[in-house]
Amino acid sequence: MDKLPLTTLRTPFTNQRPQSNYLRAVLAIAWKDLAAELRSRELLSSMLVFSLLVILIFYFALELDVKAREGITAGALWVTFAFAGTLGLNRSMAVEKDRGCLDGLLLAPVDRSAIYFGKAISNLAFMLIVEAVVLPVYSVMYNINLFNLGLIGVTLLGSVGYIAVGTLLAAMSVQTRTRDVLLPILLFPLVIPVLVAAVKASSGFLLALEMSEILPWLNILIVYDVIFIAVAFMVFDYVVEE
Repeated sequence: MDKLPLTTLRTPFTNQRPQSNYLRAVLAIAWKDLAAELRSRELLSSMLVFSLLVILIFYFALELDVKAREGITAGALWVTFAFAGTLGLNRSMAVEKDRGCLDGLLLAPVDRSAIYFGKAISNLAFMLIVEAVVLPVYSVMYNINLFNLGLIGVTLLGSVGYIAVGTLLAAMSVQTRTRDVLLPILLFPLVIPVLVAAVKASSGFLLALEMSEILPWLNILIVYDVIFIAVAFMVFDYVVEE
């Protein structure tokens, strides 16, 4: 019997480009998290309840006039986003660990960085959903117009930086018994630059400052996002290996 040419023995996956396989793995991991959350609604519900509770506390604790409220709006928003985001990061990785899914992901025949990007995309989606609910609720409660394209852009940039670092550290802390306490201890010192820059840039747009005053803070956010996404891409394999 004549031997078949090697080209006829190839499976469909061998004909795909490595970049296509990598992107499919990233999207599959992200979709897995989103589909699981759509069924359980555990993570989003806890993040939303926490966020709305923080806004409510600020509302009754800070009985201020309109001008004063405009001054504290950026800080109140980013305090809410930061704590809700930490809650989501901790929970998303803890579920993977407790159910044994994390070991399965690490054994999958894909680059480990695909796991990082898949988890980061799903975490970012959860945080953006919470922010999409918080901003209009805050606007109604405080009678402040937050439908500002500049503010929305800052929210997106700040969220990307926060999730980029948080996903990496969550993967590191989930291996420990004190993961609920360890993640905030590791995370908050590292995200101080992104939180400060986000608050300053948000305040600038809300107070209608000149773009020249806001641009330096936007540059910090962009540089922070690029650097920490690159760092996470390079070290994630070593973090989960430990």
